Amino acid sequence: MQSLLPFPLPRSVGIIGFGAFGRLMARHLAPHVPVLAHDPAPVFSDTAIPGVIRASLEEAAGCPVVVLACPVDRLAEAVAAIAPHLVPGALVLDVASVKLMPAEIMHAGLPLHVDVIATHPLFGPESAREGIRGLRIALCPLRGGRRLGLVRAFLSDVLGLDVIPTSADEHDRQMAAVQGLTHMIARLLMRLEPLPSRMTTRSFDLMMQAVGMVRHDAPEVFDAIERMNPHAAGVRRQFFGLSAELERELARPVLQVIEGGEGKPREPIPGLRNPPACSGSIA
Repeated sequence: MQSLLPFPLPRSVGIIGFGAFGRLMARHLAPHVPVLAHDPAPVFSDTAIPGVIRASLEEAAGCPVVVLACPVDRLAEAVAAIAPHLVPGALVLDVASVKLMPAEIMHAGLPLHVDVIATHPLFGPESAREGIRGLRIALCPLRGGRRLGLVRAFLSDVLGLDVIPTSADEHDRQMAAVQGLTHMIARLLMRLEPLPSRMTTRSFDLMMQAVGMVRHDAPEVFDAIERMNPHAAGVRRQFFGLSAELERELARPVLQVIEGGEGKPREPIPGLRNPPACSGSIA
């Protein structure tokens, strides 16, 4: 695969984990570089992607660039599995929704002869339906920062992503609100369903669109965002504390209007409880 870019591309990229996000990555990487994908689960039968080769763990981990696309709770296991097969000078990246815990796992478990960059694509399969150009990705260099420039150039110049360099801690602090609140509120709204769908406002529709963007995320994504980000619990406490404060304010009695004047009951208002029948002409 001949590159016309002003910087060299690796001869191949290995993806460890071929779930929904692994497949999304493969579709966008395969036009530029051969992809060797490995997943212990039988997920390849109906997900053929041109330029993507099903590979053994040893083959995928032996690529010059290796991307860990597994759930956070399986990351330590994946790191231990690939470590013996990584070639000197390889670059290892993850794509987890949180960064402090994966950074610690990769720093502790990966051999010193590889470079490590923790990444978080700030999108998922649902929000990337129309393509990934213009979407954001966070980069947290952990080891071998000299490769950061090349990675950033590929992500921005080739894939069209908006690259945000940051630290793992700063990432998790911001994501505790950005993702933690979004996913939590979406879960609460889903528990309120069925919600109105006929008479809605634009703001309500947009809110439900946001719910739809995370509705089908795997349960482990929600768990990682809420339980594996050390800053998420504090944001939740603040949110629910302010919610309780607002509820107390709203529970205060409002001014009571005397019904009917002088205590007399009012005449029932037509159509107040049941909609009036729409018939006849307005002319």
